[in-house]
Amino acid sequence: MTQTRPPVQTIPAPPPPTLTGQPYEYRRNPLVEPDWTRFPGWRDVTRDQWESAQWQRVNCVKNLKQLHTVLGDTVDDTFYADLEADQRALATMSMLVPPQMINTMVPYAPPTTDALLADPIRSYMIPVASDRRTDWPSHPYATRDSLHEHDMWVAEGLTHRYPTKVLAELLSTCPQYCGHCTRMDLVGNSTPTVDKLKLTLKPVDRYDAHITYLKAHPGVRDVVVSGGDVANVPWRNLESYLMRLLEIETIRDIRLATKALMGLPQHWLQPDVVEGLERVARTAARRGVNLAIHTHVNHAQSLTPLVARAAQTALDIGVRDVRNQGVLMRGVNATSTDLLDLCFALQGEAGILPYYFYMCDMIPNAEHWRVPVWHAQQLQHDIMGYLPGYATPRIVCDVPFVGKRWVHMVTEYDRERGISYWTKNYRTSIESADLEALSKRYAYYDPIDSLPQAGQQWWRDHRDD
Repeated sequence: MTQTRPPVQTIPAPPPPTLTGQPYEYRRNPLVEPDWTRFPGWRDVTRDQWESAQWQRVNCVKNLKQLHTVLGDTVDDTFYADLEADQRALATMSMLVPPQMINTMVPYAPPTTDALLADPIRSYMIPVASDRRTDWPSHPYATRDSLHEHDMWVAEGLTHRYPTKVLAELLSTCPQYCGHCTRMDLVGNSTPTVDKLKLTLKPVDRYDAHITYLKAHPGVRDVVVSGGDVANVPWRNLESYLMRLLEIETIRDIRLATKALMGLPQHWLQPDVVEGLERVARTAARRGVNLAIHTHVNHAQSLTPLVARAAQTALDIGVRDVRNQGVLMRGVNATSTDLLDLCFALQGEAGILPYYFYMCDMIPNAEHWRVPVWHAQQLQHDIMGYLPGYATPRIVCDVPFVGKRWVHMVTEYDRERGISYWTKNYRTSIESADLEALSKRYAYYDPIDSLPQAGQQWWRDHRDD
């Protein structure tokens, strides 16, 4: 059923037309590496140090004390108290932020408290308690593993969700931890809020189990190699795993998932990594396998010349595509201007193809980031026609038990209560015996604060159902 969209005040409205009469006006903005010496803690850091992957990893910010060392007195104590309150009681991810990512926060001046609080990169990499909602910090149906990836493991770390595709989680760490991480159930260190799951097998045994399963299931042709982040796998181990995948005749697509291409581009520019990736790329090309890198950029500020160099290097040595899978988040990129600015920077300046923007998943303490389905639909409408067709991203809703669906594929939508219903055309690995799986409707839920008052009251009345 279709209902009139209720007025909502918490979601940004489309920008007003500019003087040209167009809702969005394109201007080329060449990439710039912000001056890291504006931070008190990095005043003496040289370019050689900055471009060293080892220096970046050693100097990651992991706690408030280290952040204070970097920021000095440019930020007042209220910010640190706000951050400490979040880390103590709300955060689902521990703090781990490379200098490269911090340097893209408030990029053109020493950070102040107000500027840092308003910064889009900070808001999802270093969330503070005042960011979160107090009325509905979590949706009643939010879960730690909202996509049920762990339920669909066919071997430790191997999720068989789609008929022809698998997700291979090689490890449970990343070079950086994002507050909105959909794998917050597994990835990173435990927090006071979340006692994380653990991978129990030795890596060699885990990888062996993956290869054994894939050899026994020729219907799988596409492997997303992820984690965590593949940048944290020692290169020798990752190259061995990829070469073993390439020996399986039925594997035709391999995608390397790494936010580090943006958050730690220095890793992908190391000579041993570049040389090893070239060996893998040549082998893939010789065997007719499509090798791609998928990264995760959420805002144009994150794109710098180092990121562009890392992406171009991968393309130069034979990786077929470098694509971006961002996450749609309030306060970060949930306007058409932010999305178009990002996509033009990706495609035109960094050589990275805009591919997907996922709606933020229904994990705990994430309601302040999520947007309703109707807003995602409006954004898809508003970005059409500006970018080249091949570089126009699809905005998708990853529906539990269903998978990725373009946001206009909704079957039914109750906007007052914020409940959308979706169907699917395949069974997951846990539904082989479910004869009704393809005829069911699967629910997805808008953030409750985005609903009209009647809808919010309905959820208050049914909070404990």
